[in-house]
Amino acid sequence: MAKVKDITDFFEGFAPVCTAMEFDNVGLLAGDKNSDISKVLLTLDITAEVVEEAAENNCELIISHHPVIFRPLKRLETKSAAYQLAKHGIAAVCMHTNLDVSPEFGVNTCLAEAIGVRNLRKSDLDNYLFVGELESENDILSFAKHVKEALGCEGLRYTDLNPRVKTVAVASGAGGSGIIAAAEEGADVLVTGEIKHHDINEANALGVNIIDTGHFKSEDVVILPLKKRLEEAFSDIIFTKSQVYGDKIKYL
Repeated sequence: MAKVKDITDFFEGFAPVCTAMEFDNVGLLAGDKNSDISKVLLTLDITAEVVEEAAENNCELIISHHPVIFRPLKRLETKSAAYQLAKHGIAAVCMHTNLDVSPEFGVNTCLAEAIGVRNLRKSDLDNYLFVGELESENDILSFAKHVKEALGCEGLRYTDLNPRVKTVAVASGAGGSGIIAAAEEGADVLVTGEIKHHDINEANALGVNIIDTGHFKSEDVVILPLKKRLEEAFSDIIFTKSQVYGDKIKYL
């Protein structure tokens, strides 16, 4: 039977823990690496609700993108996800910035593929930024509508400084700070999950369009492709995607 260690070793093949940023906390964050596993739940974040879902489905392991333990814990509340993991004896493997920056397979490669960006390359100027091209030049409004549909967004923010787009930069999650690098890479538009006000001003000054999809939508796109990749590697394990987790954001 497969063990938790087999899963972490699998990630080392394309998103090694050593490539995570220094501030990050990745890898096996709860449980025993030698525990046997037959059922695994995949999710972008581990919440108490997600742990309960895993327990109800007899999953021995949860794989998430965001770390369930990010900062040192000063207290362990009974309703917290970390406490619930220990209570149910469920392990947690969290692959965060190492999965963001992976050029072989990761959050940004999946984001680019989902929205039709080809010839993807990693920026030399920003470790989180990837740049590629659309198959053909498009107008910004049509492309923004395409991104919205491709990612299943209820709404998104965009600018239309350049009416035509061909070169696209992607930086999932809180990647809006990569706008200067995107401009220097010749991008017509930056697709990201979060961009701050001063970075919007910078984008406007540089003449680069932005498409802000929301953090969750820009990263949840990795979960199903990761599930498929894991299923191909571990045919004896049942992998499922969480049905209870979402960011619960609504648009008026």
